[in-house]
Amino acid sequence: MQPDGPYRFTEVMGVCQVGRAWWAVDGQDRLVTVAVLEPVVAEDPAWRRAFSAMADALAAPGGGGGPYLAADFTAAAPWVAYAADGGPGADRLFLALGHEIHREEAGEDSTVAMLQVPQSQPAPWAVQGDPTQVSAPPQPVSTQPVSTPPVSTPPVSTPPVSAPPHQGTPPPVSAPPQPVATPPVSAPPQPFSTPPYPVSTPPHQVSGPPVSPAYPHPTSVPPYDPLASTARRIQPSEPRRRRTGLWLGIVALVLVVLAAAGGVAVWAGSDDGEGSPPPYTLEERAVAVASPSLVYVEVVFTGYLRDKRTGAPLRAAPITFNRRCSGFVVSPAGHVLTNGFCVRPTGDTPRQNALYALGRVLIQEKKLEPGKLDDYVAQQLKTTVLTGVDAAKEPEVRLFGQVNVAKGNVTDAPAIPGEIVRTWEPQAGNVALVKLAQDNLPVAELNPAADLKEGTTLLSIGYGTTDKDPLTATFTVQSKRVTVTGSGTSGTMPVSRVNDDVGLYSRGGLAVDTNGRVVGILDNDEELPTKANRIVVPASTLDAMLTEAGVTDELGDTDKLYRSGLDDYFAGRYSDAITRLEAVAAKSPANLVAQTYRQNAVDRQKIGAGD
Repeated sequence: MQPDGPYRFTEVMGVCQVGRAWWAVDGQDRLVTVAVLEPVVAEDPAWRRAFSAMADALAAPGGGGGPYLAADFTAAAPWVAYAADGGPGADRLFLALGHEIHREEAGEDSTVAMLQVPQSQPAPWAVQGDPTQVSAPPQPVSTQPVSTPPVSTPPVSTPPVSAPPHQGTPPPVSAPPQPVATPPVSAPPQPFSTPPYPVSTPPHQVSGPPVSPAYPHPTSVPPYDPLASTARRIQPSEPRRRRTGLWLGIVALVLVVLAAAGGVAVWAGSDDGEGSPPPYTLEERAVAVASPSLVYVEVVFTGYLRDKRTGAPLRAAPITFNRRCSGFVVSPAGHVLTNGFCVRPTGDTPRQNALYALGRVLIQEKKLEPGKLDDYVAQQLKTTVLTGVDAAKEPEVRLFGQVNVAKGNVTDAPAIPGEIVRTWEPQAGNVALVKLAQDNLPVAELNPAADLKEGTTLLSIGYGTTDKDPLTATFTVQSKRVTVTGSGTSGTMPVSRVNDDVGLYSRGGLAVDTNGRVVGILDNDEELPTKANRIVVPASTLDAMLTEAGVTDELGDTDKLYRSGLDDYFAGRYSDAITRLEAVAAKSPANLVAQTYRQNAVDRQKIGAGD
């Protein structure tokens, strides 16, 4: 089972008796390592204190470790995240606690990387994930049932002296580090004299937290927690509620939301006496208007890593990796606005991620030690280039879009091929315009004049998934009501910030007002440790890109008919709603939300709510 947190966990890096070290990626596709304490071990307050104290002590100046990116010490399974290229990370934390992590074969929910191989050979791995999300291929994990773990004994001020362990019995673990007045010493943690447990020993079968006198809990305020708050540092999102009757969860609509939950219930009056109109929220109507235009965007990169001096490829097979995000249709001809960095990453990002893909394959082939992956990438970055099949060309880039429910790594129908029309650099707005090879898709309406004042209510809409492996994941439309918390800049462009997001793959998605008009596009907030998609690039910037490209954002006749059908439905005019929405479904089969509301109108007629 993978831990909770703001990262997507890709592979178990190693295990010890008290926890696991994971490979994971953040919201901007950057590789991190995460130390996770086992939940049953964390039930002992002494162990939980030892885990947090050691993390803070290592992060302190002269602590022998490095700063962590984020942490949640109050979670059921406490965790600490480190930048993968920032020096000592998750493995160093467990070592300082007296437990060296050992390699564990990846489980079935681990993600994997792929290098293309000649057709004469079976591919032992598969394409996976956003660029930094590649990892070793999954292997079966042997499991064994365990009984209820013994309750750990509380720590004592003087470490107990343990007798030599009997054969086959893991040695006991001593007491936790004790707070002292002296600051942590600068020497790095040394291996403990107690031998590590065998890797086959279940990680929760330990008697108590470790002694680590070299790393007492610092008396100063820990780094990255200047207020020393006792609240959870990262709050997990609550599970979304689904409405019975919506088409297989295609649209995450918020229907009857009570005022206590933030929604304002509306009961529209019928002007023709047909019957009672349905109670609804402005948020539901806004999502119904805008969500059919949402597009799942996936870009496939294929290239060769070559020696910069000689031009020789590092490997005969090309390297392939995918990037995933959201977008939305802005013209009946199939033009889509999306995130620029998603479809055309800049700088060393493609080459770095290709090197991580290659490095993980070398680890699988026993040609590179797992602990040396970061060093391998850092060294090769200095001497390699990423090219296409022809050394003088760029890597191959293929783009695909899907609507409604989407599946990862699909390049055939129902995926729609597309091409990149233009992109703007991150400092200029970080947006891209792409063209899908299909017209008559539902169109979103821009509101370039929107004034996003602090406190304004918006809806964030983007693709998300609860599946662990994006290679085989199912992606559905997700929505969440958010509030504008302030303004700022991204490069030279003005942006707004909101208080929540709808997940990793929502960048490039919609920010809409309560009328369902687009007021901005979602992007990463670089000032947040998790890089969550809480930036809204304003619609005025999007309108400027369309003008530059000669594309007009306009609703087609079918889009106007769809909005009229929704007006009829929410006013209780079910006969008119059925007629109009049925026509929309016939003219625009991609608009499955029209089919949903048509069926809702039919159902309300059957129970006597309408004519």
